[in-house]
Amino acid sequence: MEPGVNYTILERNDLPSDGNTYEFIGSQHQNTEISFIWVDMSPGGSIRLHKHPYKEIFIIQEGVGTFTVGSTTLEAHAGQIVIVPADTPHKFMNLSDKQLKQVDIHLNRQFITDWLED
Repeated sequence: MEPGVNYTILERNDLPSDGNTYEFIGSQHQNTEISFIWVDMSPGGSIRLHKHPYKEIFIIQEGVGTFTVGSTTLEAHAGQIVIVPADTPHKFMNLSDKQLKQVDIHLNRQFITDWLED
């Protein structure tokens, strides 16, 4: 390490995980201004309807996701970015027969989620 330079290297497998996702909580890592979820979702997987008091940006790396954003349903595929405005209900699912890999950026130091479905 260069003197005076304070950096961090993390392993994905060391982040909190539920099997489909890995969570980077910015406030726990040098008080970073964003948080993100590293998604690796099997076919048929889904995240139920919810909203946040900040924007969320989805970067689709592999596969196809079906997103509901407000009252709109859309498909997004590898190479696309979906931006969901603050306080907008949204959910997504992997309806394809391949893994859905994406990074979900939360413009906040920690996750604040209001779940709208059980």
